[in-house]
Amino acid sequence: MKHSDYDCNLGCPVEATLNTIGGKWKGVILYHLLAKTHRFNELRRLMPDVTQRMLTKQLRELEADNLIIRTVYPEIPPKVEYSMSAYGETLVPVIHALREWGIRHLEGLESKEREGA
Repeated sequence: MKHSDYDCNLGCPVEATLNTIGGKWKGVILYHLLAKTHRFNELRRLMPDVTQRMLTKQLRELEADNLIIRTVYPEIPPKVEYSMSAYGETLVPVIHALREWGIRHLEGLESKEREGA
């Protein structure tokens, strides 16, 4: 399929996808939730550079887009877990493709650095 085959009158599908899963942390969050359900602080440990505020914002947006499920257990202190929704799991091939592309990209950058050094 070529670019001109896409109907962008209602918004380009690529733009819609990137608006939904784009951002510095959403892809990383989704990648971690592919493997298993995580609590908030587990995600913070997996992504030490994300602020608490930003992680909360990104999780809320992913939940609002029905990509993840937030489960609150009625305990004291409250226990909250995040997992992929069935709809979010439709992104599995996309996330794996992004990971594979990223590996090849980083390897290419690394080899260019070695050649230039």
